[in-house]
Amino acid sequence: MTILITGGGGLVGGTLLRLLHAAGHDVRVASRNPDRLSPPEGVPVVRCDLSDPGTFPAALDGITSVFLYADPSHTAAFAGRAAEAGVGHIVLLSSSATLFPEPDSGRPNPITGLHLETERALKASPVRSTLLRPGAFASNALSWSHSIRTTGTVRLPYPDTHDAPIHEADIAEVALAALAGPLPADDDNHLTGPASLTFREQIEHIAQATGRPIALDVVSEEAWKEETAPYIPAPVADTLVSWWREHDGVPAATTRTVEWLTG
Repeated sequence: MTILITGGGGLVGGTLLRLLHAAGHDVRVASRNPDRLSPPEGVPVVRCDLSDPGTFPAALDGITSVFLYADPSHTAAFAGRAAEAGVGHIVLLSSSATLFPEPDSGRPNPITGLHLETERALKASPVRSTLLRPGAFASNALSWSHSIRTTGTVRLPYPDTHDAPIHEADIAEVALAALAGPLPADDDNHLTGPASLTFREQIEHIAQATGRPIALDVVSEEAWKEETAPYIPAPVADTLVSWWREHDGVPAATTRTVEWLTG
């Protein structure tokens, strides 16, 4: 069995690569920029750009299972080529955004749309698939790191919004169970962290861990979007703010899926 990991430079893909390699599995790691990868010794590297179907044949040659990240541009072509190559199982890193209805604003949610389109194309293919649907990643808190270092302050419009952030290593452990363990194909592997936390509580945890005080400034939606415009596209910023507004003061649902599947 040879497993292809796409997006090998990401936090989930990179962790999964190390787990599979340590367990003795035959692994090939792929990225659109393979020169930037630093895999364990002996792990072959291949270029696979999910926006370029021309890279699919070489990446999939001899592969039996795939860890796939969500990019809907050519999912059907990828799945078709995978079927031709003899791939029997694809594990997709999707998002829990696909489990929730569209916002009342009527504006399409780009995060939901991207992942739903990928899921549907994959499910329409003949290859067996497993969907992993994590919520917020724990590493999202790194977006506060610059302001914490430089000003000791985090600025947010809705600091009492709840979420249940999940560590990327836990997602990788579930992916390991799906690719090389007991996890069967299932449309709804909703993955969360173990507790519902507000942004305020997360910042308090960071302050405690770093041993330095962190102030919290409550700002307007427009002020936050203006400040983050250089690195967060407007449609994504609108989606995030809408989600935060709807979940302000509302505890997030949690699942025990990670515990059940990994022990």
